[in-house]
Amino acid sequence: TCPHLLLLFPQMSLKSLQWGNVSRPTTFLLLGFSSAYRAQMILCLFFSLIYLVTVLGNLLIMTLVWLNTHLHSPMYFFLAHLSFLDICYSSVTLPKILGDSFSPQKTISFVGCITQIYFFLCFGGSECTLLAAMAYDRYLAICHPLHYPVLVTKKMCHCLVAVSWLSGSFSALIQAFLAARLPFCGSNEINHLFCEMPFLLKASCTPHAPFSKATMYALAGTIAMGSFLLTLMSYIRIIGAVLQKGAGTQRAFTTCTSHLTVVSLFFGAGAVAYLVPHSSGSKDMDEVLALLYAVVTPMLNPIIYSLRNSEVQGAVRKALYKGCYRCPPV
Repeated sequence: TCPHLLLLFPQMSLKSLQWGNVSRPTTFLLLGFSSAYRAQMILCLFFSLIYLVTVLGNLLIMTLVWLNTHLHSPMYFFLAHLSFLDICYSSVTLPKILGDSFSPQKTISFVGCITQIYFFLCFGGSECTLLAAMAYDRYLAICHPLHYPVLVTKKMCHCLVAVSWLSGSFSALIQAFLAARLPFCGSNEINHLFCEMPFLLKASCTPHAPFSKATMYALAGTIAMGSFLLTLMSYIRIIGAVLQKGAGTQRAFTTCTSHLTVVSLFFGAGAVAYLVPHSSGSKDMDEVLALLYAVVTPMLNPIIYSLRNSEVQGAVRKALYKGCYRCPPV
């Protein structure tokens, strides 16, 4: 089998193929956790709280958009889908992290690892595209307010959401397929909190393979960088319109600050995590960045949008008022 592997991975030496155990492991050992019992319990409580806030906060946004007719607009239509994506995105990693907090050995099967990578990339790529669609929606609302009802129709909103899901799914499917074909030289350790593509490449026989890395960054970069550039162009034009048109547009620009905060957190942490070279000395920083864009950002999204959005605050107060009004007297 050595000649065939050399054809597939020419950067591997014949010596590594002959001496190493090139195989596909049945399980991986995750090394991103402290072995101390107290640290594990603290992590478990911390992640449980984050997951609870993430699910409840995003469910609240989805429910408000669904029930409140004042929020039946394209901006809140996208926000509801973003909340659903955040629940899915955090559910890929957090339940497994919580389960590993009680386990003496933090393991994941090979199939489970590839599955986790697929859904993590799928939801992450879809969120990148959806954030770009939300920026484009704000651009049309602020720069072309008279044509906005004609340009941003219900059909267009559904198409943009479908494109975000399809683009994330397609890119993730190719990357997961390539990850499933990586060779491993007897090593089944992943030095991370969960299965993620850069760390799986590092654990394989070809952690620095130009083809593997180039393919991963080309697929991920097409989605992430394309979405980021579209978002950046939208906000450059929005800021230009705000500076040119004056106070009326500045008031409309306040609706964009929440989105800008979310975009900065998500793209900023993800860019540092994927573009900065990984080394053994930066293990703690890798974990902090992973937690920031994979766990913390989905929790902060509903908080950011509710704190900086008067319409969402009004919908919350209205829902609380109705709930208290319907409560029977004690």
